[in-house]
Amino acid sequence: MPRSASPPVRPSAGHVYAIALGSNQPRSRSLTPRALVEQAMTTLSRPPFRLLARSPIIETPPIGPSLRRYANAAILIEADALAPAEMLALLKRMERAAGRRPRRRWGARPLDLDIVLWSGGCWTGRLLTIPHPAFRARDFVLIPLRSVAPHWRDPVSGRTVTQLLARLKKPKALEPRRG
Repeated sequence: MPRSASPPVRPSAGHVYAIALGSNQPRSRSLTPRALVEQAMTTLSRPPFRLLARSPIIETPPIGPSLRRYANAAILIEADALAPAEMLALLKRMERAAGRRPRRRWGARPLDLDIVLWSGGCWTGRLLTIPHPAFRARDFVLIPLRSVAPHWRDPVSGRTVTQLLARLKKPKALEPRRG
């Protein structure tokens, strides 16, 4: 496995994906943003996936016009036969099943699932670029990702997730909130 794509697991025949999860729009009283993220993590831990690691769910402030706080997390999963485009299609189906509809950028959403990194290094397709183009500047992605893959290197910059987080100005405000 190339040095720049060093996922924190032993090499295997499958692809390892780092997925960022977020939600700030409840579907009902019981399906809060936290519950929607938890539900998505549970779904992504079942076949055809193998759950390798999951972060705590953290609460983060909204970005853009949305007024609701987000529940954010990250997971590492292994998928034997899913290439990045197929993984993206599956994640988009999960978002739609959770009630996500195309809306304005940065608006409220019941579920947001992004491929941040994968064991193959860099990948570019019509609808997907890996690593996620903005992940290096997003503490709401890097904080949960650090808890599951602190030593995974960004194949573009060569920096680990821990190093990328340290480069941000004020990540401490988003440390996991208990309760």
